[in-house]
Amino acid sequence: MIRFLINLGVYFVSALIGIIVADLIFPGFQVKVGISYLVVAGIFAIIQAVLSPLVGSLTRRKAQAFMGGVGLISTFIALWLTSLISGYFTIDGIGTWIGATVVVWLFGALAAFLLPILVVRRIVKENRD
Repeated sequence: MIRFLINLGVYFVSALIGIIVADLIFPGFQVKVGISYLVVAGIFAIIQAVLSPLVGSLTRRKAQAFMGGVGLISTFIALWLTSLISGYFTIDGIGTWIGATVVVWLFGALAAFLLPILVVRRIVKENRD
């Protein structure tokens, strides 16, 4: 359970970074100002945390050729579900959907890779001091 909560925290920060970057890059990706970013990132992170293992499992069993795209597929589905659940953001246009999926996935993947390294490095440094 603790591992799931840590992963959820990483998903949240990763999602927040990806959503902010997508909002800055794509005019068709619009998040209402203020706390809306946190709400959208929270909803997205929860959906992504649940969806990623499911999509990975289904893909592994049913469509091996798509294994490389699991992250992109689950990001697209999570964005779509978040847009349906939350009234705080919209995505307009197929180009924006594709681009936002790639940007949110890419920045999310980078953040998910780098955040644990930075946190572990900080913890190790604090324990040495």
